[in-house]
Amino acid sequence: MADTRTIHFWGAGTLRTFRPLWVAEELGLAYELSGIGPRTGETQTEDYTRLNPKQKIPFMQDAHMGLSESVAISRYLIARYGSADSLLTPETLEARAREDEWVSYVYGELDETALYVMRRHGDLKAIYGEAPAAVTSAKAYAEKHLGVIAQHLQSQEFVVGDRFGLADVMLVSCLDWAVRYEFDLSPKLQAYRDIHRQRPAYRRAYAVNYQGAAKV
Repeated sequence: MADTRTIHFWGAGTLRTFRPLWVAEELGLAYELSGIGPRTGETQTEDYTRLNPKQKIPFMQDAHMGLSESVAISRYLIARYGSADSLLTPETLEARAREDEWVSYVYGELDETALYVMRRHGDLKAIYGEAPAAVTSAKAYAEKHLGVIAQHLQSQEFVVGDRFGLADVMLVSCLDWAVRYEFDLSPKLQAYRDIHRQRPAYRRAYAVNYQGAAKV
């Protein structure tokens, strides 16, 4: 395996910073973490802006390769450091397309369109404004798509294929977020979440990312 001592993550404390840390733990990678927060001013410094002009977290540096966005970082780590006995690595065009479909669906419909809208106009209402109707609509939208996913999981253990992979990382992190916002998960989604939260890599990444924060 390539020397992984150069891997450095920036960002902690959110579900989006959690994802690449979980992937790194699943792959057994050594890394350093600068646990900066999203609204502490730490992403606005000159040093960090040189690394990531977007001034967002998470961000990863692996030797000469710098990446932002939780999905992109996670995909890179799996492609570069994954092995036959680690996370799912689709090998055919069809398998990659199927994983892309579900990763995009979870990120686009649950994370960005629903849960983050709830965060923006709930937890962060002092910044973005209070919008109760938007929060209510976003929750209903998330519940609709959680129903689709629950139905999909009725006949399989993992979101895609026969092994734990990036689509599962995305879904479990969004389910954690949903529980934090007091969604009532279906028995199928609750059981799926409970199983994967027992993974040792999940527990290690959770501890690193939240450093003693209240568990969900």
